Amino acid sequence: MSRSRIVIVGAGFAGYQTARTLSRKLRGAAEIVLVNPNDYFLYLPLLPEVSAGLLEARRVSVSLAGTLPRVRLVLGEVHGVDLDGQAISYTDPEGREKRLGYDRLVLTVGSVNKLLPIPGVAEHAVGFRGMPEALYLRDHISRQIALAANAEDPEECRARCTFVVVGAGYTGTEVAAHGKMFTDSLARQHARSAGGLRADARPRWMLIDVADRVLPGLDEKLSRTADRVLRKRGVEIRTGTSVKEATRDGVLLNTGECVPTRSLIWCVGVRPDPLVEQLGLPTEKGRLVVDEYLNVPGHPKVFACGDAAAVPDLTKPGEYTPMTAQHAHRQGRTAANNIMASYGIGTRRPYKHSDLGFVVDLGGLQAAANPFNIPLSGPVANLVTRGYHLAAMPGNRIRVAADWALDAVLRRQAVQLGVLDAWSVPLDTASPETARLRGEQETAGQRG
Repeated sequence: MSRSRIVIVGAGFAGYQTARTLSRKLRGAAEIVLVNPNDYFLYLPLLPEVSAGLLEARRVSVSLAGTLPRVRLVLGEVHGVDLDGQAISYTDPEGREKRLGYDRLVLTVGSVNKLLPIPGVAEHAVGFRGMPEALYLRDHISRQIALAANAEDPEECRARCTFVVVGAGYTGTEVAAHGKMFTDSLARQHARSAGGLRADARPRWMLIDVADRVLPGLDEKLSRTADRVLRKRGVEIRTGTSVKEATRDGVLLNTGECVPTRSLIWCVGVRPDPLVEQLGLPTEKGRLVVDEYLNVPGHPKVFACGDAAAVPDLTKPGEYTPMTAQHAHRQGRTAANNIMASYGIGTRRPYKHSDLGFVVDLGGLQAAANPFNIPLSGPVANLVTRGYHLAAMPGNRIRVAADWALDAVLRRQAVQLGVLDAWSVPLDTASPETARLRGEQETAGQRG
């Protein structure tokens, strides 16, 4: 085959795996270009441990240049696709507009925070889709406990010690589980200091969902295990409940209860990247429609997979594959193979995969897992969960394992870096992986 250019947009699970597979199999026969806002692949399942001070941010950030040989990394935010001209338009980190042609295009732009028309949520809630949000949340949690320790008003103290997580899915459950352990550790540290935290101001965590159980999309045995562990740890679980309004000082629930808090954490789900809407192509619930070969109908040189693509689930006719890392990872590999088949290398194959089970890290020695539909809980599940994550990570395994080992014997660090504020991590953003910086547009204009 003549050397051509394959452009991959997005370095999430699907994009990273596509680039990795092509790099290994083509070995320079084609130019592989990966366009992404950052120079790392984020291992999203471990992000709750970053927000809880258990793992350092770089542990779950795998270098793209360091792990993807023969792949050219282009830093930029893609905002347009010219399907007729076979080119993408993007903005680089310094605000310069650029254009890049392609012979094959793979859209793996992923997803962003899902919004609901609830008054005050966009202004007062923090999401959980990228590293900036996790780093901000870690600082915010530490700050609230520190401010509570110095609050003279008992009501203010209790409000600052109250954390409300909306969405009891995979992410929300883990955020609440790890968050409760983190704030309990912070409270103990402040209790030993002069003055200290009020004796009646224990950290309070609430996990809210409109569903009738936690982890509503997973097996009921996993749900029961998570529910039991969270309640025993002191997390208040409110099922069949939703937020009616959010303010700076608290949230109003649909039950009529007003919960004073300074911390509203939004984990209600995700929606495809807004770039999908701009393409003008058929979608299914916001996801770009593709066939079983991950091709965009009518555009044989364009592929899509991961959260942004509505991939037919051949194991469940009439349905689409769920937006999970497990599917995205395997779809990336299928997309790479089918791209090579489009050049006459090998035979294209449809995407077909059945879930092998799920793992949910509940902090400490607790977890819930069902590998190959075998239900596990407690330390055994925790061992399986951590083993799975180490095997699935494309790098940093030793560093992650070292952090876990240190956490088992040392007191958790609880310092505020103060790098980001709430303005930097808006809930309503098309780029949760990039922090918004004050004055960045003016600076970019001066540099340009």
